[in-house]
Amino acid sequence: MANYIVTGGTGFLGQNVIPLLLDRDRTAEVHVLVRPQSIAKLEQQVAELEGADRVHPLVGDLTEPALGLKEDPQHIDHIIHLGAIYDMTAGDEQSSTNVDGTRSVVELAVRIGARVHHVSSIAVAGDHHGVFTENDFDKGQKFPTAYHRTKFESEELVRESAADWRVYRPSAILGHSETGAIDKIDGPYFFFPFFAELAKLPDALPMTVPNIGDTNLVPVDYVAAALVELISRNPAGERVFHLVNSEPQSMREVYTAFSRAAGSKAKVIGVPGAVAAPVVSPRLDAVRTGRNVLLSRLGVPPVMLDHLTLPTTFDSASTQKSLSGSGITPPPLAAYADTLWKYWQQNLDPNRARRQDPRGPLVGRHIVITGGSSGIGQASAEAAARKGATVILLARGAEQLESVVAGIRTRGGDAYGYPCDVTDTESVDQTVKSILSEHGHVDMLVNNAGRSIRRSLYRSTDRLHDFERTMAVNYFGAVRLVLAFLPHMRQRRFGHIVNVSSASVQGHTPRFAAYVASKAALDGFSDVAAAETLSDGITFTTIHMPLVATPMITPSGDKNVGPVASPEKAAAMVIRALVDKPKRIDTPLGTLGQFGSIFTPKGKDRTMHQFYRRFPDSAAAKGEKTVTPLPTEPAPVREYDSTTPAARAAKLARRLGRLVPGANW
Repeated sequence: MANYIVTGGTGFLGQNVIPLLLDRDRTAEVHVLVRPQSIAKLEQQVAELEGADRVHPLVGDLTEPALGLKEDPQHIDHIIHLGAIYDMTAGDEQSSTNVDGTRSVVELAVRIGARVHHVSSIAVAGDHHGVFTENDFDKGQKFPTAYHRTKFESEELVRESAADWRVYRPSAILGHSETGAIDKIDGPYFFFPFFAELAKLPDALPMTVPNIGDTNLVPVDYVAAALVELISRNPAGERVFHLVNSEPQSMREVYTAFSRAAGSKAKVIGVPGAVAAPVVSPRLDAVRTGRNVLLSRLGVPPVMLDHLTLPTTFDSASTQKSLSGSGITPPPLAAYADTLWKYWQQNLDPNRARRQDPRGPLVGRHIVITGGSSGIGQASAEAAARKGATVILLARGAEQLESVVAGIRTRGGDAYGYPCDVTDTESVDQTVKSILSEHGHVDMLVNNAGRSIRRSLYRSTDRLHDFERTMAVNYFGAVRLVLAFLPHMRQRRFGHIVNVSSASVQGHTPRFAAYVASKAALDGFSDVAAAETLSDGITFTTIHMPLVATPMITPSGDKNVGPVASPEKAAAMVIRALVDKPKRIDTPLGTLGQFGSIFTPKGKDRTMHQFYRRFPDSAAAKGEKTVTPLPTEPAPVREYDSTTPAARAAKLARRLGRLVPGANW
C-alpha cells in the first residue's frame, strides 16, 4: 500500500495520471492538492473512476507559503509534483508557481520523509545544441523564454535538495492517442487552423515544407503511463527520465500527418530550410514585426514559431531500459494524428461554430427572432423550424407567442418563446441571460420587431413622440439586442445578424419620415458593426423589405402604394439571409429609388412629391375613427396593376439588378 500527494491533479496530465495510480495500486490513497474553488472540479473528475473513494482533496495552494496547508499530512510515501504553468507565452509571473511552488513541495517532502517525483520538462535544455542526456543538466545553456528558465530553476531546486527525488522530463505533450482529448490549445495545435485552410487547396497543388529541424511530440497517455510505471518500479534515487520520442519528428512529418488528418491529399515536398529562414527566423526587426502581426492575426503566438523546432536531441536510452518489458512506448505520430484532429475539430477549433451541419445550413442552429408572434416573424420562425433550426421567439404578447410556439411544435419543429420588450434594457438583459443559460448559445439573430407610422410631417408637428416611439423599437430595440449578444458571438467566433429594414429607406417614401429615419439609422449601425466584427466571424445582412401584408400596415388601409408581399414571401427573404448571408437583400423598386437618389436627386424628389399628393393621409393618420379588421387579417390593400408604367419599370429594374454587384433580388 502506498499513499500519494499529487499536485496539479486537476490539470491535463493529472487527469490522466490519477486513474492509472488507482488502477495500479488498488489500496493506494491519493491526496490531491487543490484550492477550495477546485474541489468540485476534482470530485467531478474522479466521480466515475473505480476507486474514487480513495481520492481525497488536500486543500491548499501551490503559490502559498508551505503550500497553504494548516498542518503537514502524515504517512505519505510519494509526492508527485505535476503542478506548474506549462506555457511558453507566459512571463515571469509563472515563477511563483513553477519555482516557489516547487520549493514548497521539496520542503514538505523533506519534512515528512516522502519521495518527490518532479515532472520537469525538456525545456531545461534551453538553447543547447546537440545531444542532451538524462545525466546532463547545466551545460551553460541560455533560456529563450521565462518558461525555459523557470523549469530549469525548479529542477535545480529538486536536485540540490535533501529530498529523495526523481525527475521526469517530458517533451511537448499532445492529446490522448486513443481519444484525442486535450484541455487547451498549445504547441502544434496553434497551427491546426492554418493546416485546415491549406487542406482546402486543390490536391494537385504540392505543398512545400521547409527542412528547418525537428521537434519532439508525445501523447499524454504515454507520459502518464510511463510516469506511473517508473514510480511503481521504484528505481534508484536521483534519477532523471526523458519521457520523449526516441525518434524526433521533422516538420515535414508533422505537417504530413496533420494535413492528411485534415483531408488533404496533396503531395508534400521538402525544401531547404534556408528558403524559409528569412520568415521563420527573421533577423531584421521590421520583418520580425510584420511576421508577428501576421501570426497574431492567425491566432498563433509568435513565440511558438520561434520554438517550432528544437536545437537539442534528447537521449532517452536509460528511460527505455527502465521501461523494458512494460510495452510502454510512444506511438508514431501518423498512427494517432487523425484522432487528435477529430477531437480538435469537435472541441477546440476556434471556428467550429461556423461549420454547417451536413444535413442543412440551418440544422441545429439557434436563431433568435424578435417580433415572433405574428407577421414576418412568425412566418420566418415557421420556415426556419422546417429547416431544422431551433427558433427562439421574442415578443411582448405572451399569449400569442405561446400559440405560435405551440403551432411550430405541433408540426415537429423546435421552438421556444420568451416574452420580452425590446425597448426595455432590463427586459432584454434578463431575456438574453435566460436564453444563454437555457440554450447554451445563439448562432443567429433576426431583428424583425418593428413599428410603422404613416403620417405626413404637417400632421406630426405636435407628435414628436411618434418619432421617439418608432426609434425606440426599430433602432434602439435592435441595437440593444445586437449589443447584448455581441460578446457571446465574439467568444464563439461566429454569429449572423439579420436586420429587417425597409425598401422605403432606399426610396424615401413620403409620409414615413419616422419609420424611414429609424430604419436608416439601423442600416448605418449595421454597416459600421459589420466592418468592426468581420474578423470575429460575425456578419450582417440588411433586408430592404417591401410592403408585407401584416397587421402593421392595417391602419394605412387603401393608402399603401405598390405591390404587397405575403408574410411567406418575406420569410423566404429572411431564410435566404440566414442561409446565404449576403450583405443585403434589396427589392427592384427600392434599388430604383436608390439609383434615383444618386443620379437624379431632384427628379426623384419631384416623383416622390407626386406620390405624396396622390396618396393622402389615411383616416387613422387624421385621427378619424375607422373600422378595421382583426389584426390577424390585414386590411385590403390597393391592387397592384402589372401593366402600369411603374410595374414595367420594376420589371426592367429587376433585369438590371442582376448586373449590379451587391444587389440581391
